[in-house]
Amino acid sequence: MKICFPVEENNGLASHVYNHFGSATKFVLVDTESGDLLAIDNSDQQHAHGSCNALKALAGNPVDAVVVAGIGGGALAMLNRARVRVFTAQAPTVGENVALFKSGAFREIVPQGCGGHGQGHGCAH
Repeated sequence: MKICFPVEENNGLASHVYNHFGSATKFVLVDTESGDLLAIDNSDQQHAHGSCNALKALAGNPVDAVVVAGIGGGALAMLNRARVRVFTAQAPTVGENVALFKSGAFREIVPQGCGGHGQGHGCAH
């Protein structure tokens, strides 16, 4: 499985997971089967707020999952449409998260829909 981690600085497995996908300067891609690492620049870092193009940011590098500390709804939806699963980081570094991911200790982030309308159950929009 190929997993993408947003980072500010590439230090391989010691890289710290950046707090927001869209504004990370780089991504570290980890192949959990081969152990290969690839660092790429965020190709969409200078986007307008709320306009992150997650697939452009990855510069055409295919991934199966993204592990993030934070991500906007638009980027999350775009990744999900491309069949990329998104998970919440559970540790500070890429290496720690890879180990935890392999153990199954991750929670997938899924877009939250409206809670319903009518009968007093509005969602305030």
